[in-house]
Amino acid sequence: MGILVVGSVAFDSVETPFGKMDSILGGSATYFSTSASFFTDVSLVAVVGDDFQEEHIDFLRSRNIDLTGLSRVNGKTFHWKGKYGYDLNEAQTLETHLNVFESFKPVIPALYAGADYLFLANIDPELQMEVLNQMQKPRVVACDTMNFWISSKREALKKVVERVDILIINEGEARQFTGEANLVKAAKSILAMGAKTLIIKRGEYGVLMFTDSTIFAAPAYPLEEVFDPTGAGDTFAGGFMGYLANTGDTSEEGIRQAIIFGSVMASFNVEDFSLNRLKKLDYKEIESRYRGFKKMTHFEGLSSR
Repeated sequence: MGILVVGSVAFDSVETPFGKMDSILGGSATYFSTSASFFTDVSLVAVVGDDFQEEHIDFLRSRNIDLTGLSRVNGKTFHWKGKYGYDLNEAQTLETHLNVFESFKPVIPALYAGADYLFLANIDPELQMEVLNQMQKPRVVACDTMNFWISSKREALKKVVERVDILIINEGEARQFTGEANLVKAAKSILAMGAKTLIIKRGEYGVLMFTDSTIFAAPAYPLEEVFDPTGAGDTFAGGFMGYLANTGDTSEEGIRQAIIFGSVMASFNVEDFSLNRLKKLDYKEIESRYRGFKKMTHFEGLSSR
């Protein structure tokens, strides 16, 4: 079985220096599952309101995403409104309307409980733990979080980190979670909590991966046009986990390759608003950009003197 993702399906209203869009498709599970679907089968658990348009359901199904776990209930769909300045690394949240997401209690369908790969998107860590308790024995569990949960439910989050294989967070969250300004020290602190691998997203500066014994750095792909960074982190996670599930290679070498594929997917995502670029994406483009990453970062070893 492929990947199970539990998170949000939402509407976003986004303004950047390059445009403005209202009530467009968004949500952590949406970006993740769309990105991962280029590599493997994906099952989604989330909730939407009765205002969620059928065209969005049709799109998700067109990506062969299993929507058995997507609940539609009375009320309005989660809606986030944000604005970016020319520093596209951080959004200013203008409005957050949880709506039906406020009472979201993920129930994992029996056919999903045996999933080999599980991604816990950015939701309450207590809900993440409930999901973990409903699963059988996934081969790889990865999770995301955010500053709100770090500050309000730190102990619950620590218990989740004890049970996951991979934690994916941004550099500000890593510092906040550990109280360490230095990312290397922050990484050691997080790995000591139980996660085997820590991936720190650094926006336009790329990604750092830490294990107990190694550090790996990957740059961001240089782009001429960046329109909307919303969902880039979830798109990265989708490409990363999707590639891992596709190959089954969870060695350090396999994880490094997966990081590059995640970075490739995120680089496409930011080229347009919402999931518009991913909707037009072809797998040959993914392969081509992966080769571009490899060429960009390759250098020869030292020659003997």
